[in-house]
Amino acid sequence: MYHFGLFHFFMNRGRLIAWIHSLGAWGFAGFILLQVVQVVAAPIPGEATGVLGGYLYGPVVGVALSTVGLTLGSFLAFSLSRYFGRPLTEKLIDAKTMERFDYLLHHKGAFLVFLLFLIPGFPKDYLCYILGLGHLATLEFLVIATTGRLLGTTLLTLGGSFLRNHQYYRFFLLSGAAVVVVFLTIAYRDRLESFMKSLHERYIGRRKKPGS
Repeated sequence: MYHFGLFHFFMNRGRLIAWIHSLGAWGFAGFILLQVVQVVAAPIPGEATGVLGGYLYGPVVGVALSTVGLTLGSFLAFSLSRYFGRPLTEKLIDAKTMERFDYLLHHKGAFLVFLLFLIPGFPKDYLCYILGLGHLATLEFLVIATTGRLLGTTLLTLGGSFLRNHQYYRFFLLSGAAVVVVFLTIAYRDRLESFMKSLHERYIGRRKKPGS
């Protein structure tokens, strides 16, 4: 990605806007494509395209287009992992990240996965690949990934909309709140993951009880 300039392209808002405008009537499709690519190329941060959606299209259309693109990208990453298996996933995701979420591969744990998608700071794009190796059905995954991403997508789109309308006070207020949440998530990541694992184990334990 660095060799072909893809990472820097996504981080340059001016280039992104110019490229979408150059597509004319196909701008909507171009933006959706950007969201698909940033999910499949997991190391690319999705914050840039999320804010861009609000900046270009406003809060309602921006959320709608981002959701379509993120859902398609999540589905593609999940499907690639499911089809090509662990050899592909291990090339894209480092061993530590794989180890952190290895427990998700042994059982469905749909509610736990939803919470992981919902919490800011968790590597959602990586999760799409990891979950492709597990037992979630494709429809279950799509519902979880779409709804779980919605809160973060809405916040990023609102931020872009504030920039578009020169509402810088609201933008910095929203950004500050997001930074605090992400910081707390990172600071308490181990505790959060332990809590998630305990929820998962309790859920599996109840399912294994006779007559349950």
